[in-house]
Amino acid sequence: MRYGVLLLPTDPWQEAVARVRHLEEIGYPTLWTYDHLSWRRYRAKPWFAAIPWLTGVAAATSRIRLGTMVASPNFRHPVTLAKEAMTLDHVSAGRFTLGLGAGGTGFDATVFGDEPLSPGARAARLAEFVEVLDALLRQPSTSHRGRHYTVDEAMMLPGCVQRPRLPLAVAAGGPKTLGLVARNADAWITVAGPADQPGLPLPEQVDRLAAECASIGRDPATIDRILLIGEPAERPLASVAAFSDFAGRHAELGFDEIVFHDPRPDDPVWTDDPRIVDAIAAELF
Repeated sequence: MRYGVLLLPTDPWQEAVARVRHLEEIGYPTLWTYDHLSWRRYRAKPWFAAIPWLTGVAAATSRIRLGTMVASPNFRHPVTLAKEAMTLDHVSAGRFTLGLGAGGTGFDATVFGDEPLSPGARAARLAEFVEVLDALLRQPSTSHRGRHYTVDEAMMLPGCVQRPRLPLAVAAGGPKTLGLVARNADAWITVAGPADQPGLPLPEQVDRLAAECASIGRDPATIDRILLIGEPAERPLASVAAFSDFAGRHAELGFDEIVFHDPRPDDPVWTDDPRIVDAIAAELF
C-alpha cells in the first residue's frame, strides 16, 4: 500500500515548495493537486494553475511522483493538455501521472458561458477526451474527428519520457466511466466520501471494474487503484491507528494507494492535526 498527499495549489509559492520538499524528505511517494480554475470554498482565495504549479514542483524535487487530481474537459482541450503533460513528463524526468475526470457542474463548467452538461453527456465527452489523449501521447502525429473534438495532424515531439506514454489515471464511480477505465486507463481514481455521493458504493465499483475488464479480456490487476479520502463521516487522520485501520480495510478491497488532503488550519473540513502527516510517515513507511 502506498500513501500519497493532496496539496491544494493555493499557498504562496515558497511555502508550497518547502512543504513539498518536506513530504519528499519524509518518504511520501506521491503528491497530487487539484486541477481547477477555482474551487468550492476557495473560490475567492488564491488558486494557482495545476500544470505550471506541478512543473515548478517537479523542478524543486527529485523523487516524489506528481499527478493531477483531476484534469477535465470542462476547460481543457486534449491537444494542448497533451503537449503540457508531455513537457511536464520531461521536466519531472518521468515522474508525472495525468489524472483525468469528467468534470463537475461548478465554476469550471460555466466559466466560458456554457451550460453544464448532464452526467451522461459528461461521461461521453470524457470517453472521447481520454481516447484522443491516449493517441496523442503515444504517437508523433495524430488526427481525429469526433463528436466533441477535431484534431488535424497534431505533432507531439519528442514524445513522453515514460513509454509507451505517461500513465493515465481516470476518475470513475459509475458504470460508463468504469468501462472507460478498463479500456484506456493505467490507473483508477475514486473517492471515499459521504454515503450519498454520486456513483456506486465502493465495493460495487470494484466489482464493476472487474466485470468491465473481464468483458474485454483485461486483467484487472494491471490497473493501479487509487483512493482519495474526500469528506467521509469517519476521520481517518484522527490518529495513526485510525489511518492504518482505514487503509487496511481498503487494501482488502484491492486499493494500491490511499491519498489524503494535507491538513489545513484555514479549512473547515480538513482540520486534523498537521503533525499526523509526519506521524504516518514515521510509523507506516
